[in-house]
Amino acid sequence: MLLNIKDLHVSIDGKEIIKGLNLSINKGEIHAIMGPNGTGKSTLAAAITGREGYEITKGEILYNGKSILDWTPDQRANEGVFLSFQYPIEIPGVSMTNFMRTAMNAKREYKNLPPMQAGEFLKKMEEKKKLVDINAKMTNRSVNEGFSGGEKKKNEIFQMAMLEPELAILDETDSGLDIDALKVVANGVNQLKSEDNGFLVITHYQRLLDYIIPDFVHVMFEGRIVKSGGKGLALELEEKGYEWLKEPYAG
Repeated sequence: MLLNIKDLHVSIDGKEIIKGLNLSINKGEIHAIMGPNGTGKSTLAAAITGREGYEITKGEILYNGKSILDWTPDQRANEGVFLSFQYPIEIPGVSMTNFMRTAMNAKREYKNLPPMQAGEFLKKMEEKKKLVDINAKMTNRSVNEGFSGGEKKKNEIFQMAMLEPELAILDETDSGLDIDALKVVANGVNQLKSEDNGFLVITHYQRLLDYIIPDFVHVMFEGRIVKSGGKGLALELEEKGYEWLKEPYAG
C-alpha cells in the first residue's frame, strides 16, 4: 500500500481540524477528496507533507509501510512525496531551469546517485515540457515570478513530471484556472499516472474530475471522510451541494 492513514487527528494552534480520518491509496490509483471550505482538506495535505505548525495529536501516516511522522518535509519529498500548492510561491532571481536541476540533483544525492549530466537533464526537460505545453521562454524566467495563475499551475505539474514522485498531492490545482489551462493540467496528470505512483487530488468542484478521472471520490466534512464512492459521487455533490452531508454520517 502506498499511503495508509489511520485515525488521524490534526490540530492548528490547539484547534482540532482533522478528527479521526482514515484513507488508503494504492499505487496506480487516483483518489479525489471533495468538501466545503474549512473542512480540513488542505490540512490533510499539509499533514502528509510535514508542514510546520500542523500538530498530529493521534493516529499514523504510513508511506510504503513506514511511519513518516518523524520525517522532515525534505525527507518526505526525497522519498517521493510531492505537493502541488494551492498558491505557488514566487522565487525571484532563480530560473526554472536552475531550480529544477538543483531539486533533481538533491534528490539524486539523497539516493546516493551522481548528479545528472547537463545533456541528460536538458533532454528530460524538453520531454516533460511537452506534457504541460510550456516553452523555453517560461523555463528561463524566475520561478513563478510574474506568472499568471494558469502558468503557475502548469509549472507545478511540470515540476511533478520532472521529479516523478510516487505520491503526488494536488491541492486545489484547478483553483483559478480557465477551461483551457484546466485541460492542459489534467492532461499532464493523466499522462503521468502509472502503476508505480498514486495521486491525491483535492478539489471543490466536479469540473476537474471531468478531465482527471478518479478511481475513488471521498467527501470530507468537519474533519472526517464521511462518504466514499466512484466518479458518480462527484456528480451527486455537484447536483446536491454539501448541505445534505449535515445529516448523520451514514455512508
